[in-house]
Amino acid sequence: MAAVAASGFLLALEFAARRYGLPGPITGQAREVIFAPKSGPLLYASMALMLVVLGRRQRLVAVGAAIGIDLVFALVRWAAGAGTGGSHCFGNGALWVILGCGVLAVTRRTGRERALLLKGVGLALLLVAGRKAGDTWLLITAKTRPAVLDQYVATADHALGDPAWLMGRLVRAAGPITAHLLDWVYIQLAVAAVLVALYQLRNVAADGRFPRHHVVRTFLAIGVLGPAVYMVFPVVGPVFAYGSGAFGTGGAHWAVADLWPNTPLPLTAPGPIPYDEITPRNCMPSLHTAWATAIFLHSRRGPRLLRHGGTFWLAATLTATLGFGYHYGADLVAGVVFALTVEASLRAQARGWDRSATLLVAHGTAAFAGLLLSYRFLPLELADRPWLYGPLLLLTMASVIVAYIRTTRAWDATATAGPREKRPGAGVDSDAEQNPERRLELV
Repeated sequence: MAAVAASGFLLALEFAARRYGLPGPITGQAREVIFAPKSGPLLYASMALMLVVLGRRQRLVAVGAAIGIDLVFALVRWAAGAGTGGSHCFGNGALWVILGCGVLAVTRRTGRERALLLKGVGLALLLVAGRKAGDTWLLITAKTRPAVLDQYVATADHALGDPAWLMGRLVRAAGPITAHLLDWVYIQLAVAAVLVALYQLRNVAADGRFPRHHVVRTFLAIGVLGPAVYMVFPVVGPVFAYGSGAFGTGGAHWAVADLWPNTPLPLTAPGPIPYDEITPRNCMPSLHTAWATAIFLHSRRGPRLLRHGGTFWLAATLTATLGFGYHYGADLVAGVVFALTVEASLRAQARGWDRSATLLVAHGTAAFAGLLLSYRFLPLELADRPWLYGPLLLLTMASVIVAYIRTTRAWDATATAGPREKRPGAGVDSDAEQNPERRLELV
């Protein structure tokens, strides 16, 4: 059912993109079998997800095959004078290995071994397809939403103290080394998610089954649901609406004024503004914030190094989103609420819905809707009384955070007490019983 739903979603995006003369996610992925990929690290990270279903010797063979294929591609491109640099010069080998394992599963494996390998291949391809689908979504938002609502969000952001302007000045003052580090963290967010997933899925090959919930599920769900909000609330970001643009899109001629990040934003009545048909309307909510929040949440159950890494990735992502002018502070507040609501829904689906899960998801949904409505219809009121509405916006986010922590801790306590209630007086003699949250079940 998941495969059919994913295929239908990708086909729908393919047809939608074709209507605007653009390549869809299926076309883009098919091209990377031969042509230089957009992101080599993402393809190798996807292959790493698939490797969790293989034994140690099979993993070595797969990695060696991927590197060998990439070397052949590199030599052919060099000989043809079509070499590319950076992350575009490798990655085909990883995609070939993923597809080859899919063929191997169908032709040479049977039973549970075939099902497990196909799940690994499917998980890897879903991550790659999710990136392609996201790129297509962004193109569609630019083509179908000619006017953007940046003035509304920028006005509402006065209540939070205009953090994008403050952080933009700080990042510029920090120098190019800090900017390059933040840019790398911002771009390679999916790779960080894969590192957390590899820890969560480390026992899949030995146990022959996947856990019911892991970070990749949340990552993909955020990527699928988030762009739908972009269509309802199109925003391009301060570097585009109030600056010179980025990534070769936007520009001063499209901006309301060249204000970001040095000149404080004047308080005026907001309205929709026209923008180009290239720049994605991908600000509200901040999905980078949502993804980094998901990585942070799932890293909490890992070892100390993984927990520190999750904290660093969240802090660096929040700094980058504001410091580069890609988002307003209001986007980040909405992104955190969005991530916690999606994560709560997926955890509830994995453990079974009950009253606490329903209340938590309803709380998050109501808070998210309230934030969007206030940004759109009450921006001047928010800006006129920052001493009141700034803390209120943060308290709304904090209420969802506290509700999530309390509810999930109760879930964990129930899961821990469950096995002991079934066998009172019996000793706990297995790792699965000592750590019930690590017990693996079929997807």
